[in-house]
Amino acid sequence: MNTKKKLAAAAAEKGARPSRPEDQRLPIGSMFAYGFQHVLTMYGGIIAPPLIIGAAAGMNSQDIGLLIAACLFVGGLATILQTVGVPFFGSQLPLVQGVSFAGVSTMVAIVHGGGGIQAVFGSVIAASLIGLLITPLFSKIIRFFPPVVTGTVITTIGLTLMPVAANWAMGGNSKAPNYGSVANIGLAAATMGIVLLLSKVGSAAISRLSILLAMVLGTLIAFVFGMADFSKVGQGEIVAFPTPFAFGPPTFELAAIISMLIVILVTLTETSADIIAVGEIVGTKVDSKRIGNGLRADMLSSAVSPLFNSFTQSAFAQNVGLVAITGVKSRFVVSAGGVILVVLGLLPVLGRVVAAVPTPVLGGAGVVLFGTVAASGIRTLSKVDYKNNMNLIVVAASIGFGMIPIAAPAFYDKFPSWFGTIFHSGISSAAVMAILLNLLFNHLRAGNSDNQSVFVAGTERLVRAEDLRCLAEGDRFENGRLIDCDGKEVPVQSAEKAPEH
Repeated sequence: MNTKKKLAAAAAEKGARPSRPEDQRLPIGSMFAYGFQHVLTMYGGIIAPPLIIGAAAGMNSQDIGLLIAACLFVGGLATILQTVGVPFFGSQLPLVQGVSFAGVSTMVAIVHGGGGIQAVFGSVIAASLIGLLITPLFSKIIRFFPPVVTGTVITTIGLTLMPVAANWAMGGNSKAPNYGSVANIGLAAATMGIVLLLSKVGSAAISRLSILLAMVLGTLIAFVFGMADFSKVGQGEIVAFPTPFAFGPPTFELAAIISMLIVILVTLTETSADIIAVGEIVGTKVDSKRIGNGLRADMLSSAVSPLFNSFTQSAFAQNVGLVAITGVKSRFVVSAGGVILVVLGLLPVLGRVVAAVPTPVLGGAGVVLFGTVAASGIRTLSKVDYKNNMNLIVVAASIGFGMIPIAAPAFYDKFPSWFGTIFHSGISSAAVMAILLNLLFNHLRAGNSDNQSVFVAGTERLVRAEDLRCLAEGDRFENGRLIDCDGKEVPVQSAEKAPEH
């Protein structure tokens, strides 16, 4: 009997233990609906790099289509690895993986340098394997990411994505004659309005699917007004498996590998920030082990992706915003999105359907999504203690530094290419600055004082104790006048005329 009671008590205790928010399992229909919403959110971002790199390499539309399918396929596999996880690989967080935009300019430079697409693939393989070896160093930085750093980085992620949303809202192609037209921006505004209205609906299911439903309704509006083109959906192959080394075997050039290694360092920094950001949003523990597992999944996916004609993989910041705005924290929802990406990579016809979603529709939804990321960072920064320290200057300088390449994209054009590769990303700029300033002011305390600069004095209101001793019980301050307990005004003298206490 005692044994049975012990087993029952153990079972009850196990059932009472709270599970991690990201481990929630939803009905399969809901999982794939929310997963498809993730795919729609990042689809434009994942197809942009192969379009740019393929065009730089002089590829025809069919070859570029092959690159796009490969990026979808590998992105799906990388997403599944990151969310489901295996020993030592995968953060088990709701993070969507895809081709990192951080390396696009470097890859284009490698192509133009004469190495061609084969040198790009070789550099990605070599640099990613080096990145895999150094991930233990990055997984140890968790103690250097207090809320003053994470909040700054999360806020910057949202702010740096806003130009992407604005570009989408204007049409996405700056050379198009209707770029920035009232019709495009109006369609984006309509989509954004639908997101906000659906978010207000009492039904939790509709509210959580507001982004997906708004995109569907926005696309229907665009179709009615002749702004959506589905004519190319039926063109091309219906089923196609990515052919390994379709463009020939990779080549390994030292200069290309070094350039790509800098990109990998940036990718590791951004993925670390994204892992910490989504951990904050989900409300789950993120330690050095989890960061290390996530970074190893990133690097393994990046090293394998060139085998299937794809590029470096990284977490997508815009999908972090989707987790925040929908409140759906389940990693299995994102795993379902990974399955959809794999299917899209195998069925190009479905990819062409998703590609038919007008870019302004994506822009309208993106404004809300990316703004939500910034708001999540601001919420984290509200937890920071600003009293008698330099945290305010850490936040101010880091966000300002991160905004420089966004406000002035050509700011680092005269700098060495390796420097520009790192600091042209507003996210990595803010992350580097926040980490260094946090180390300087909060870890290297030598030379610190209680009143280091005007920023410290400006963080709180101070009243001298001797001034309080001059007040009597019932004294109050009304309309700029000091009134005593009898209702009479107390004259206030200037500092020069005030007697010594």
